[in-house]
This record gives sequence, C-alpha cells and structure tokens, in this order.
Amino acid sequence: MSTSKIPLLIGGKSQDTSKHLEIKSALSGEVVTVASAASVSDANSAAQAANKAFPEWSTQSPNARRAVLNRAADALESKADDFVAAMMGEIGATEGWARFNLMLAVSIVREAASLTTQINGEVIPSDKPGQLSMGLREPVGVILGIAPWNAPIILGVRSIAVPLACGNTVIFKASEQCPRTHYLIASAFMEAGFGDGVVNFISNTPEDAGEIVGALIDHPAVRRINFTGSSNVGRIIAQRAATNLKPVLLELGGKAPLLVLEDADLDAAVDAAAFGAFMNQGQICMSTERVIVVDAIADEFLAKFKAKVDQLAVGDPTEGKTPLGAVVHRKSVDHVESLIADAVEKGATRLCGGDANGVLMPANVVSDVTAEMRLYSEESFGPVVAVIRAKDEDEAINIANDSEYGLSSAVFTRDIARGLGVARRIKSGICHVNGPTVQDQAQIPFGGVKNSGYGRFGGKAGIDAFTELRWITVATQAEHYPF
Repeated sequence: MSTSKIPLLIGGKSQDTSKHLEIKSALSGEVVTVASAASVSDANSAAQAANKAFPEWSTQSPNARRAVLNRAADALESKADDFVAAMMGEIGATEGWARFNLMLAVSIVREAASLTTQINGEVIPSDKPGQLSMGLREPVGVILGIAPWNAPIILGVRSIAVPLACGNTVIFKASEQCPRTHYLIASAFMEAGFGDGVVNFISNTPEDAGEIVGALIDHPAVRRINFTGSSNVGRIIAQRAATNLKPVLLELGGKAPLLVLEDADLDAAVDAAAFGAFMNQGQICMSTERVIVVDAIADEFLAKFKAKVDQLAVGDPTEGKTPLGAVVHRKSVDHVESLIADAVEKGATRLCGGDANGVLMPANVVSDVTAEMRLYSEESFGPVVAVIRAKDEDEAINIANDSEYGLSSAVFTRDIARGLGVARRIKSGICHVNGPTVQDQAQIPFGGVKNSGYGRFGGKAGIDAFTELRWITVATQAEHYPF
C-alpha cells in the first residue's frame, strides 16, 4: 500500500504541515499512512475558508448543488479499490465491509442530491389582515463534521453530504485512525467541482484532537457540529458547544438488544443475531451486544446459535478467506477479553470463541450473563455478544431498557402485531421487528436516545438538522398601530 503523504485540504488547496501522523497496520506493524497533522492555526484557516465560500455556495440553485453532489458520488465510486486498500491497512477491514461502506456512502450522497429540491417551507395562516406569513428553511453557515473509523466511508460521507445539499459549507475532520480513508472522501468531493473552501479537510494527531476540535467549536464561523463516536467524547463536545450556544447532532455508543420471544422463528433469529453481533467484528454502533432470550426456548436457541457462530472463522482480511477480519487495535482486544473474563469469573459461560491471536479475535458468545457482570452493561465494541435469559416478554423488555444506551434494537416473533407492540415499548431510536439490529439506509431518520445521543441523520430529518427555520412576513396592506 502506498504511504504517500496525505495533505490537508483548505480553501481548495492541498497543504502540508511540519507535524505528521503515522498509522501502522495492527496486523503487520508496517506504516500504511502518513498524514499531515493540523495545528490550531490550520483549523482556524479551514473555518475561515469555509466561511468565505459560504455566501456563493449557499445561493447556488438546488439543481446546481444536486449536479455537483451526483458528480461526487461518481468520484467516490471511481476510487473503490483505493478505499478497499485504505480500510484494510488502517483498520483491518475485510474487502466486503469496505465495499459495503462505499455502496451505502454513494447512496447517501445520491439521496442528499435528491434533497436539494425538498428543502421546503410553508405558508402559515396569519392573524393580521393582508399579511403573508412564511416559514422558510435556510442554510446555517459552516458545519463541522467529525467522523469515526469503524464505518469510515459511510460515516465520513454522512457528516458532510446533507449539510452540503442544504447549502452549507463544511469542515471534515478525519479520524486519527483512518486519515487516508477519510482523505479519499474529501478528494472525491473536490474532484466533483465544489468551489474553493466549500469542502475543507483536516487531520490531526490524537494528542492534538481536543485542542483542535475545541478551537473549531469556538470559532464564530462554525454554526453547527455533528459528531459520531463514543458517548464520553460526545458529552465533551456537547458541553463545549453549549457554552457557545451552538446546536450539535450526536450519534454515540450503543448496547443493542435483540429479543427472542417464545414464538420466534429461531433460525431467522440466529442468523440475525450472528450477523448483528459479528459483522465488522462487532465494531458497529448498532452491533447486537445483548441477545435476550425467553426461557421457554433459550436452550434450543443457544444450541442453534452456537452451531452458527462456531462456523464464523477469523483471519487476515487481506487474504479474503474469512468472514471476520482484524479488530482495529490490541487495546480493543484487551477490553473485550477483560469483559469476558469478568463475566466468566462471576458465573457466565463462554459458549463460543477463545483467545485472540494479536488482533485476530474469534467470535465469542457468553451465555447466562447477569446484571452484576460488566458485559451486561458496558459497550464492548468487539466480537462478543452476551446472552441473557428472561422469564417472559415483559422481563425481556425491562432488560432491554436496563441500559444507559438507546440506539438500535430488534425483536423476533411470528406475531407481527405483538412485535410492533414490543418495538413501541423498547426505548431506542431504532427498532426492527424480525430483522437484525445492524441496518442503515440513506433515506431513514438515524439516531438514538439516552446516552446514544440526539438528533437524526438521514433523509428529510437531515434537512431539519442542517437548516435554520426562519419566520418571514410580507405586509400587503397598510397596518394600523395603537400609537
């Protein structure tokens, strides 16, 4: 893989820096990316460039914005092999995960392009005779988008596509784990013909992240922030933004439950649970972290689930021979292993899995998990799933809601009306009846509740997030005043 230096993109120009960030493969230890590392001064320059570009971009016609976004989608597709190589090297992804990322990211851009003519207002009935009263949605200015490493193309594109469709300019801050992957997104948008400063890209070292993000949040040109990542960091960003009275859209951690009721199709539930728990090695915000099974069918479910998961091999993603690739780094493996060890020590059973070989960690199923175990409540973000028994539907729902998180969830039952009823009782932003917890589509309102964040990406919900609603009136006849 090429280790050519990744530049910053500020005001339409590539820019090198004196400080650099090196990314090493967790599998080979080789340097796979060398990226320019921004300073606070560089971050401020990006904000100024975006602010300077805003007046012209925000007044472009809807179809002009649509055309550029569609060219960006084409440019993303043309870089498919580069994206695969970058994701394999930087985060240990499989080729399948990389290509799925690109497919959905392209869909997100094309959906954003379609939204440019759907930024609607309304005429509001007025109590004043002769007054035309309107609610109009307008772009807000500069948007700061901060994306993580785990689904880097999807989440990187999501952080900037709808903001651009709405007429905003953007600063895209790359993850410190995958700057090459994120740079490829920015370069595709630049190739599409966005004007200088409409799309700006910065990368930075981990030790400088807090200072740089803080400076951007504080910058007067930055009007809104969207962040996808951990709940701890999201809370820090929200607090900093609050001191500046700036809105934030947060998509944070998860501990997704999948409920299996006594009338469920067990084969379908097993397939969904295995996919939801172990796709991308469990490193997805929607990953199935808890399978909550009603006692009546728990033993049968576990036998089928074990047989399924035992078939999921793990291996070097560059060889492309196994469904599971590498965990992003060793400290993630250590975290997952500590959760498993704590659960087993307190009486749980490791039904599947075993020790990791470096960052190659097998799929682990831990059964008989109870509330006093860390695995019950802590987000693992790795290849392990807890199986929790419940006596009945009500207890299963109570366990599902016994979490600080509330992003995705699922319930399996052959009774669709029952499934919808359970879905309404689960406290999460997303719930799927007879489907996996891991699902995403460009046009849906995506987001969570509780410590999983607030606000919604996707479709028309994204328009609400990235525009300002204004009230404008026109008097068509003379007004009468009391003095």
